Amino acid sequence: MFTSLFRIAKYALQHFVRNIWLSTATIVIMVLALFVLAGLIIFNVSTKTVITSIQDKIDISVFFKADTAEDEVLRIKSTLETLPEVRQVDYISKEQALEIFRQRHEDDETISQAVEQLQENPLLASLNVKAQDTEEYGDIAAYLENDTIAPFVEKVSYSQNQTVIERLNRILNTAEQAGYALIIFMSLVAVLITFNTVRLAIYSHKDNINIMRLVGGSNIFIRGPFLVEGVMYGILAAIISLALIAPVLYLIAPYSNVLVPELNVWEYFTGNLPRLFLYQLAFGIGLGLISSFIAVRKYLRN
Repeated sequence: MFTSLFRIAKYALQHFVRNIWLSTATIVIMVLALFVLAGLIIFNVSTKTVITSIQDKIDISVFFKADTAEDEVLRIKSTLETLPEVRQVDYISKEQALEIFRQRHEDDETISQAVEQLQENPLLASLNVKAQDTEEYGDIAAYLENDTIAPFVEKVSYSQNQTVIERLNRILNTAEQAGYALIIFMSLVAVLITFNTVRLAIYSHKDNINIMRLVGGSNIFIRGPFLVEGVMYGILAAIISLALIAPVLYLIAPYSNVLVPELNVWEYFTGNLPRLFLYQLAFGIGLGLISSFIAVRKYLRN
């Protein structure tokens, strides 16, 4: 068995070297596909970080009528907290709202003096509601319109943020779909080129293959070198793609921090390097194996 494995590996290396230019072209295409895959992974992590950051900053505020009792507001708060779409609900009393207003405008003497001269607090009690997902704010706003809550509500701020939230969701969904489409396209190109490379290698060795078949060589032994060659393509492409993306992430990290302060792409890359390498390795080997298997299988059928 070890002798057979050694021979298969030896023949695979010979095929690789003898078709060095085709092998190089195949590896380049696979590197591009894996590069896009790594970029898509980084993009998805960045997208999730951005969404989490936005979810922490965006909410809808429910303002209650001035004559609404505090117990009623707290009851509605408890009701909202039971909804699966709701992540967090914060109650802001009239007194807290006035204090927050004062702190925001403490540098404006005109507003500060006007606040001090007020005979009564004109601000309303409110609930700040944060959703589990930005797409769920519409459902929460619709829930606030039911008959048990609407009579106590003065205003819901969802309509003010609705356009921004919907536009953000469309941008993120479109970008993610485009990323998946790109990786599928590059994978198909890589499979096609690897397939043609293996087919050319088989054609150049057709006499040897026919001899092996005449002397009773099994399909596994005939197919083995080409499958190993496909694995070699995948391994080399995975290593090269990570080696190329590392300096790119290092250079763009300071600029990405401006857009996404919560995520340092370089720190993420170095901290998750083993996992990223396994993804690249599995994807690269899978491309090589699938391409080689299809090519050899088609030839052995003939």
